Amino acid sequence: MKKLLVLLITTSVVLSSCVSKKQYTELEGNYNKKSQELVDTKADLMKCRIESESKLSALEQRVLDLKKDKEKTLEYVDNLTVLSKSASDNIKETLSQMGKKDEYIKYIQKAITKRDSLNLALGFKLKSVLKDGYHDEDIQIDVEKTVVYISIADKLLFKSGSHIISNDAKKVLKKVAEVIAAQPELEVMVEGYTDNKSISTADMKDNWDLSVKRSTSVIRVLQGDFNIEPSRLIAAGRSEYMPLETNDTVEGRARNRRTRIVLMPKLDQFFKLMESKVE
Repeated sequence: MKKLLVLLITTSVVLSSCVSKKQYTELEGNYNKKSQELVDTKADLMKCRIESESKLSALEQRVLDLKKDKEKTLEYVDNLTVLSKSASDNIKETLSQMGKKDEYIKYIQKAITKRDSLNLALGFKLKSVLKDGYHDEDIQIDVEKTVVYISIADKLLFKSGSHIISNDAKKVLKKVAEVIAAQPELEVMVEGYTDNKSISTADMKDNWDLSVKRSTSVIRVLQGDFNIEPSRLIAAGRSEYMPLETNDTVEGRARNRRTRIVLMPKLDQFFKLMESKVE
């Protein structure tokens, strides 16, 4: 009996131990499962936190970028406003200067027109005093803007190859001198021209010498015989290098041998004219 009781107790203990082990295993399995779920949950939570922090950082950076863009935009607007004002001022100043220049150009044009009118009158006067007794081809008078040109054929002034002015030639120069004397504001340039026939004498080396000596001969008559102020006179020689026509014909060479008297305004007088009140 005693042995049977011991056996029953032992069996009961063994059976009890087996049930507890199974429950323990189940509990342990549940524990491990929950532990893994906890780890996974923590991992997901960490991932979400990292993603949230990343998005938050990106948003903060975006906000900073927007603030910078706003500041730049405001600065650009300020600069544009200043630039617009400056450009507007510059445009106004440019238009003002253009207006002044336009007025000045019109003023000069009026002065030139007045000078041209005077020269046209001067040219008409010369033609009227020189027309009698002379052929049109021997004395030509042209008016170009502010300058009057009097071209005189050499046969009226000089003998062939000579620079000595004849007495008959002085009659022509006397009429020219009378008009010149009445226009003291004009300068007088005398230009000598030759054909291409070369010359070489004791007192003349070539056509340069001849053209210059002929112009100085005319100037000496204007000064010495007709009292034209020498400070108004200019002598110039052009030799054979500015022909009017071909030198291959007798007629062409005759046209090229000429003396030209140029009446032109003094520069200082011309500027005074522009500065004076234009009617």
